[in-house]
Amino acid sequence: MVFALTAIAAACGNSNENANNSSPAAGDKLKIGVMAGVEEEIWKVAKEVAAKDNLDLELVVFNDYVQPNKVLEDGQLDANAFQHQPYLDEFNKSNGTHIVKLADTINYPIGVYSKKIKDLSELKDGDTVGLPNDPTNGARALILFQSAGLIKLKEGVGVTATVRDIAENPRNLKFKELDAAFLPKALGDLTAAVINTNYAVDNGLSPTEDAIYREPADSPWVNIIAVRDGDQDKPIFQRLVKAFQSEEVKKFVTDNYSESMVPAWQ
Repeated sequence: MVFALTAIAAACGNSNENANNSSPAAGDKLKIGVMAGVEEEIWKVAKEVAAKDNLDLELVVFNDYVQPNKVLEDGQLDANAFQHQPYLDEFNKSNGTHIVKLADTINYPIGVYSKKIKDLSELKDGDTVGLPNDPTNGARALILFQSAGLIKLKEGVGVTATVRDIAENPRNLKFKELDAAFLPKALGDLTAAVINTNYAVDNGLSPTEDAIYREPADSPWVNIIAVRDGDQDKPIFQRLVKAFQSEEVKKFVTDNYSESMVPAWQ
């Protein structure tokens, strides 16, 4: 299984019941799905902040981008925090789920990494580059390649772009689509690859020192807290947002990860 041993086989029980309460009370609890590594560390700070408001956050840790939405939809989680809006929109469309944005969390500018070249200008005709194989991060990677002047996409494809939408590819680059988590491990077999920041950091890559090309810090691909549709206005979830979007969390991110991410609620 991809989730941590804090397992979520049991239903949320008191978590859902308490979500309907409007006032802080001992025993208020939420199960939050987060990604292993950096994001888990950030949420541990939010957990400490929430505890001051008598809100207990149980962090359930994942290592992929699919399971957190599936188990949120079926009620085993109360919220998750790992994705941006384009990914969520595509997931809902493809899976018939009913998950909505609750609030912004962190902006992770994505980057291009390589063990073979130091600049994208060094790419040669026919070189192979990697990109995530999920629809929205794949599109994000293609948009990044376009911004670098490597390719040109069909007019209007935007966040739905796939490799089939490449209209111009003057260097005849070959695009290898791989699971986002596997791209750092495959970097030695590729000329370059677009790697999500959380996976880059978890594999010892520094976005500021090792990325040979990056999105700007004000990239629109902001990560979010997501909940089931209908839960977003419940007071307990507003307390969750308050805990995460706190000065304590902002300071922790700024002090420890300013090279790779920025708080999105500034």
